[in-house]
Amino acid sequence: MSIYLQHFALQQEPFSIVPDPGFLYPSHQHRQAVAHLKYGLDREGGFILLTGEVGTGKTTLTRTMLQRIPAHVRVAYVLNSKLNETDLLASICDELEISLPKAVDLSFSKICIDALNHNLLESHAEGKKTLIVIEEAQNLSDEVLETLRLLSNLETNTHKLLHILLVGQPELVEILGKQNLRQLNQRVVSRFHLLPLDKAEVSNYINHRLHHAGASGALFDAKSINIIYRLTKGVPRLINLICHQALLAAYSLGLKSISASLVRDAASEILEGLETSPSYRKRILILLLIGFLGAAIFTITSLKHPFSDHINLYFSKSEIENSAKDVILGDSQGPVESIPNNNIIEQFNPIQIDAEGNSGNLLVTSDIKEVKLLKPFDSLLELWGLRSSEIYTFDEFSAFALDSGLRVERIGDGTINNLVTIDRPGLALMKTDVGISRSRLVIGIEKGIVSLIVNGEVQNFDFETFTNLWSGSFVYLWRPPSAFEILQVDDVNQAAIIWLQDKLSLVNVSENRLITGGRYTAEVQAQIMQFQNQQNILSDGIVGRQTLMRLNQITDQNIPTLGINGS
Repeated sequence: MSIYLQHFALQQEPFSIVPDPGFLYPSHQHRQAVAHLKYGLDREGGFILLTGEVGTGKTTLTRTMLQRIPAHVRVAYVLNSKLNETDLLASICDELEISLPKAVDLSFSKICIDALNHNLLESHAEGKKTLIVIEEAQNLSDEVLETLRLLSNLETNTHKLLHILLVGQPELVEILGKQNLRQLNQRVVSRFHLLPLDKAEVSNYINHRLHHAGASGALFDAKSINIIYRLTKGVPRLINLICHQALLAAYSLGLKSISASLVRDAASEILEGLETSPSYRKRILILLLIGFLGAAIFTITSLKHPFSDHINLYFSKSEIENSAKDVILGDSQGPVESIPNNNIIEQFNPIQIDAEGNSGNLLVTSDIKEVKLLKPFDSLLELWGLRSSEIYTFDEFSAFALDSGLRVERIGDGTINNLVTIDRPGLALMKTDVGISRSRLVIGIEKGIVSLIVNGEVQNFDFETFTNLWSGSFVYLWRPPSAFEILQVDDVNQAAIIWLQDKLSLVNVSENRLITGGRYTAEVQAQIMQFQNQQNILSDGIVGRQTLMRLNQITDQNIPTLGINGS
């Protein structure tokens, strides 16, 4: 433990180079990387590639992912990549706790592969998935990579049995591009190259780590952070080394903040050996070139395409753009009094591989008091009688809702009238008093007032105030009948027609059940049009979302609504 902790009132070392998932800063790059990893893991097997320069945070990102993987996913985590074929197979079997039989007439590789295949088939039958993670994968020989390709062939008639995540430095991409490895390269279902932090992110990164370590205020002023960025080019490991050395220097001098001169002195000690290394200079030059080209391309494409067209890990463009602002510290000329909370556990996009048949534990509640203190996603699910394990992102929220028999709907440019028509609680993207967009749970609309949950309390806004603060983005849930599709005349769906006639009888549209043979006949359509007329819904005879939602709302008292017109 560092000797300066008590001096700066810190609870733990903020700039350790140990890849601690708790310190992971959710930069835009890291969010995109997680999106690619999640996409790869949601596919039916194959290779996933995560590359990045030394010190950019690949291992921290990987360990964070592994920390969040659900229990039904088994992981073989291989740290030592300088292994031959038999050693690698033995390591994988050891990680998966596979016992190897003794067979003197077979090669060790054959024994391992047979045992692994048998184990994977058993796990697949139990609903489990298997992930192999290999760090420093650029060190793998061509022979070992070919062995991994052969392992990826292990499958049933319908499913691949393995996901393989290769984590390595940029040269891994060149290695996989070789002619003799083209088959493996073609099996990469998702790949991402992690770049260093940009200038604004360096400031946020430093303050995020300080806050997580217990700091109540910023310790580095703007000038010192600018120097850190200039010297490190945004590489997190180098930032950690310099900041750690600067804190030691400040402690030895009895100082409570870090000046630009202290950073220069600390950097001269840390970077002296690196700067004389030709390979270091070459890599920094490449990073600068990549950064320049990336900025130019991003500027050009941003003019042609809205930012929201890119990977969207949260609800909207403004949430992504503002996600890093949570730790910006106000006055750019010096330290401030406090650091806002930017806990990674509340923002990071966790990896989830869905198990078959996963549905939440039902706990129906209509008492808004029970959901006040939950996160927005959890609060909305709670209103539908669902309690989930930790959900922090839109992707996880959508997957959990779908598994629980709900549909997620989203409007991007909504009005108050839209909310009245929908009549379901949902998440509205609102501007806060500090200009940052946040998702707030809308729980009611009555007599010109919109009620929201804000910081655990119910707050009421008149329509004008709400509209001025609301971006127009609104996400809500509804529950369709199982296996239901939009129905038009002559469509065949027996289960849906039975459900539909049950509902129509409950709303007194039809006392006599029609004989339809499971077909959406003209007679049933006439009944639907009658119901649509009664409910002021477009009378087109199509059984779509709005018609289904209204049927559910009238016939099921457990459906959460906004309480419009006493509903």
